[in-house]
Amino acid sequence: MMKTSLLTAVAALTAVTAAAQWQPAGDKIRTEWAEQVSPENVLPEYPRPQMVRAEWQNLNGLWNYAIRPAGVRPEAYDGSILVPFAVESSLSGVGRRLGADNELWYERTFAVPAKWNGGRVLLHFGAVDWKTDVWVNDTKVGSHTGGYTPFVFDITAALKKGDNELKVRVWDPTDAGYQPRGKQVNNPEGIWYTPVSGIWQTVWLEPVPANYISGVKTTPDLDRKLFEVEAAVEHAAAGDVVEVRLFDGGEQVASGRVLAGGTAELAVAEPKLWSPSSPFLYDMEVALVRNGKTLDKVRSYTAMRKFSTGRDADDIVRLELNGEPLFQFGPLDQGWWPDGLYTAPTDEALLFDIVKTKELGYNMIRKHVKVEPARWYYYCDKLGMIVWQDMPSGDQGPQWQMHDYFTGAEKVRSAESEANYRKEWKEIIDYLWSYPSIGVWVPFNEAWGQFKSPEIAAWTKAYDPSRLVNPASGGNHYLAGDILDLHHYPHPRLTLLDTKRATVLGEYGGIGLVEKDHLWTPDRNWGYVRFNSPEEVTDEYEKYADMLEKLIGRGFSAAVYTQTTDVEVEVNGLMTYDRKVMKVEPERIRRINERICNALSK
Repeated sequence: MMKTSLLTAVAALTAVTAAAQWQPAGDKIRTEWAEQVSPENVLPEYPRPQMVRAEWQNLNGLWNYAIRPAGVRPEAYDGSILVPFAVESSLSGVGRRLGADNELWYERTFAVPAKWNGGRVLLHFGAVDWKTDVWVNDTKVGSHTGGYTPFVFDITAALKKGDNELKVRVWDPTDAGYQPRGKQVNNPEGIWYTPVSGIWQTVWLEPVPANYISGVKTTPDLDRKLFEVEAAVEHAAAGDVVEVRLFDGGEQVASGRVLAGGTAELAVAEPKLWSPSSPFLYDMEVALVRNGKTLDKVRSYTAMRKFSTGRDADDIVRLELNGEPLFQFGPLDQGWWPDGLYTAPTDEALLFDIVKTKELGYNMIRKHVKVEPARWYYYCDKLGMIVWQDMPSGDQGPQWQMHDYFTGAEKVRSAESEANYRKEWKEIIDYLWSYPSIGVWVPFNEAWGQFKSPEIAAWTKAYDPSRLVNPASGGNHYLAGDILDLHHYPHPRLTLLDTKRATVLGEYGGIGLVEKDHLWTPDRNWGYVRFNSPEEVTDEYEKYADMLEKLIGRGFSAAVYTQTTDVEVEVNGLMTYDRKVMKVEPERIRRINERICNALSK
């Protein structure tokens, strides 16, 4: 009893000490979820819903950090940082800029559970912006470039008994470099926001057997009524088999078996279809088997759906879901948070924006020049939200022609910039491949770094024929991909109509309302148009919706309203940046949106 009491007292003292080491930085507005964040409780959820194992160890929490000139290793650290919040964010407890001339160092220790002995140990990073080098016990275990995709290192050979030391070095030039960085700039203003540097998604350890499944790629094929499943296997031997089983609830409805490295096909005679109105998900098990013995097993899920285009009775090209025309309508979703910047303070917060979007009657979200953690896409799959996924922009330019087919000179990138774009775009597609909610890939936004557009669109379509390609949302328009995407603020306008592709309104709206106690910068804010009350905003929203509905008949097949929330000095959100105030009349908005979403179903 005395020993138990002593351990409890030590644990309590440790928790108090950790809390004393960390407080949110700065005096900007925060969400209500920020109050739930502590060093002992920071994003504890399993980070990879599409490939689940029971055993794992979360490394989120307080780490040591240091900012030093590039090439200088810290001899001591500057203090504590709360991982996985970017160093510039409030919830990191730091709130400091990094800059292109500096590097950000992290350090912590960890112990590997004794029951993991005998297998391999993987170190996972959800996302780190931008260039990362990692050491375990002073052994370099790997490097990675790219700010938006997960990466993993096998650290087994570097481990020792007891405490292990983990060090991470990050360099991030933000807009001083050519890399994809979305809305981040070193001098934020208007539609450009605070830099996000370093670790910004969950860091975690995972034990695996000597021979293990390292990835699962699932492609639904509605025309053939089957799922194609590929499992990547590390250290496979000749004769190793991958077995896949598909479940509807607890009932197995299909199975497949293939040699490791092959593609299993799971046929379902009468598949249940996924849609915004009925987001049905199948559970799935994938196992690695050798001589009848299961070496490794993971749990996953998938859904049957088909994104395509087709012509209606008036010969207008329409977006289709499962062979039926569907007007896709949703908000431009930046995915920014006043307290966590790129990182939602809690999993509940991450889910909140999707739930609100659904409640407002939308059926689609355009994820704007950002990529989210895996759990965000899982919630879109589960709730039935179609996702248009942008490639984060970078290496800005060139000339922009909004309302004509492009006749000018495109951005000419350096060989390094072009190669990095192609690398990161492929990694993003690979990362998100198996999420059924993603229906459209968007390689470029406007003219932000747009280059070799027909070639990039053609590559994207060839690499993933199962989805539609929107080559440049509001950008320089070419006869490429599946979609012509126009931007027009504030009200809808049909300035071009494509007879061979679907024509969409990729951005419009931006109706502003200032809520004075919920502003990032009280004395400086911006919107395309400004009104004084939720009623006035909703009136204007309805006026635009009436205009949009008429233009649907003339050719629009989808539309994106700007935007889900205020972001920094932008005040044109449906909600305030802190998510505490709805700036429209929700029930009216829901009725309007449902009318628009059903415009092609009459």
